[in-house]
Amino acid sequence: MKKLFILLFIQLALCCTSFATNYLTFTAEEDNSEFSIRDHNIKSKIFYSLDNGKTWNKLTAQLVNLAKGEQALLKGEEPDEKPTLDNYSSFRMTGAIAASGSVMSLIDGNGESKTIPYAKCFYKLFYNCYSLTQAPELPATTLKKECYSEMFSGCSSLTQTPKLPATTLEEECYLVMFSGCTSLTQAPELPATTLAVSCYQSMFYNCTSLTKAPELPATTLAEWCYNSMFDGCTSLTKAPELPATTLAKLCYGCMFFDCTSLTKAPELPATTLAELCYLSMFSGCSNLTQAPELPATTLAKSCYNYMFLDCTSLTKAPELPAPKLEKDCYSYMFYGCKNLSRIKVAFIDWDWETGTSLWVTDVAKNGTFICPKDLPEIYGETHIPDGWTVIREEDLSTEAVAATEGTTVHTSGLTIFVCNTDADIEVYEVGGKLIGKARTMSGEAQITVSQSGIYLVKAGAQTLKVAL
Repeated sequence: MKKLFILLFIQLALCCTSFATNYLTFTAEEDNSEFSIRDHNIKSKIFYSLDNGKTWNKLTAQLVNLAKGEQALLKGEEPDEKPTLDNYSSFRMTGAIAASGSVMSLIDGNGESKTIPYAKCFYKLFYNCYSLTQAPELPATTLKKECYSEMFSGCSSLTQTPKLPATTLEEECYLVMFSGCTSLTQAPELPATTLAVSCYQSMFYNCTSLTKAPELPATTLAEWCYNSMFDGCTSLTKAPELPATTLAKLCYGCMFFDCTSLTKAPELPATTLAELCYLSMFSGCSNLTQAPELPATTLAKSCYNYMFLDCTSLTKAPELPAPKLEKDCYSYMFYGCKNLSRIKVAFIDWDWETGTSLWVTDVAKNGTFICPKDLPEIYGETHIPDGWTVIREEDLSTEAVAATEGTTVHTSGLTIFVCNTDADIEVYEVGGKLIGKARTMSGEAQITVSQSGIYLVKAGAQTLKVAL
């Protein structure tokens, strides 16, 4: 009886142990798939089993061959030397291999831990593993600096990401994590509201198949936190909401750089800016037609620098309500926006060295520049675009208003401006003679008549009366 009890106890212990282990597992999806470990100036302590854990062999640079459907279990322990930029271990793969189980078994032996023990723990672990078709579980809720940095960079066969449950991040924890994953179509949920310096920097850089961004709920940002996060995501059609009101240096820098499928920018509610906070945020977004409102009235150094560089579909700039410039605040902001034809500003003095250097280079040849009466009328790529009409804000008339759809007519001198309409406009004399037409772009149109008088402005089904 005693012997039977001991045997039952041993069986129960084995069952519990088997249930508790969650080894990192490689499954071959085609014949002659292979894997090995490459140690870069570091000695890893990783073992593999081809017989479901009965026997274990040390993983080396020698390739391990798997037939289709065959599995390898992997486990390990912390290396004697911790990874650095030059000292790290990474897998090599050929064929097609799906990973499953917990990556934590490489450092705790069984995959139970949810705490990453040291910085750069999994640095470049699957770097350029073109054969990896599925990522393993990443269950850690306690992270360390750069723990997942470049972990899956270049994994061009990866189509989905693992869950990332951590809610408090560490510096550069996801830095360049999925860079170059060109088959990735779906990003993981990112629930963290407490961010860290460069935590998401370049996380999805050049993920050219990514169509949807994850929600980003944080309201207080950290330096570089979203820098280049979706840079080169040419299939991204919709940006996530960005509710943050507390910004930090370069927090949004290059965030959507070259996102050529993006047509509408997210709202940017912050009224207190930080140095370089929006640097090149939408540079190269060639299909962007709608810019966000920019409500801040107090600027910061280089805050909007290069923000809409080469946004060639943008026709109307967001209003710029700040009364005073800061160093490079608007420099290069609309450079290359070749269809931009309307800008409205509130500042009353130019200082090209500190504020508007080359900000309107290569914009539309004709347009409207609305500004306060005290702003000196100076033309050129650092001031008012050559060939544009200057309208002083104090001279605008808002007498004619169509109450039904909110279409408004403003006048300045002999120029009529129609706003908030999708229809092209026609202008008639009171007697009914057509004297001119104008095309509407981004909800606005303008036309200049030859003399003062009373005119009828037709915009779609609406006809408005205006006196000049």
